[in-house]
Amino acid sequence: MESLSITAPGLSLPILIGYALVDSINPCVIGVLLVMCTVLLKMGNKKKLLFNGLAYVAGVYVTYIVGGLTLLSIFNAIRGITVISQYLYLFIGIFIMIAAFLEIKDFYWYGWGYSLAIPKKFISLVEGKMSSTAVSMGSAFVFGGLITLVELPCTGAPYLAILAIMSQGGMNFITGLPLLLLYNLVFIIPLIVIIGMIYYGFSIKVFEGWRQEHRGSMRLGIGIALLAVGIWIITAVFDKLTIPLIIGSLAIIAIMGFIKYVVGVGKNI
Repeated sequence: MESLSITAPGLSLPILIGYALVDSINPCVIGVLLVMCTVLLKMGNKKKLLFNGLAYVAGVYVTYIVGGLTLLSIFNAIRGITVISQYLYLFIGIFIMIAAFLEIKDFYWYGWGYSLAIPKKFISLVEGKMSSTAVSMGSAFVFGGLITLVELPCTGAPYLAILAIMSQGGMNFITGLPLLLLYNLVFIIPLIVIIGMIYYGFSIKVFEGWRQEHRGSMRLGIGIALLAVGIWIITAVFDKLTIPLIIGSLAIIAIMGFIKYVVGVGKNI
């Protein structure tokens, strides 16, 4: 086992922004926001839609920042213990690759088996609680934070990947904070755009239709991005695994395609 590198040459602003954009188009995040906007529109107050919607997004932003700084601090504390940190990054890399294959699976068979998605029962609960949440900006802000915590299994893998890369590069609270602020700003921009467009009359049904039509492609894009960074993290510790991981990953994706399109399993999903 080789020692971890003390720099992260793979982490550049384009990569950071790219992963934030990939994270931001996650169907989970967009879906919950559309539910909230639908409820607010039914109340007939477009100003409440705008301000409470933005408060909700602010809650998401602040929660992601606090969570990111907390995890970065934990990773850095463990990083000083070489043996433990190596296995930690190995575990993170494996976790991210598993998440990647689950995302790619949903490109072929969306919703079949286990998926990184918010449970439908929780979505129903959200719809039931949303009317009371819409009463004030404060409650919308808190609700945004709570939703973010629940969504983490669905949306957290890209963020975890970036945090792991930052930790591998030796970034601390001070050097990492500006990058996390930027990442999360990019993450919420599509949500703000959606709120603005709905406020000015764009149909929610159009957004939902687009989300339903492209959700498989979004999962594929997220999966490929996660796969790349998962391999990157693992090979920072075990560099000899680079070729086997790449070949193995491509083989698994090819087998998925073969099973669906040649064998015909789940062809109508």
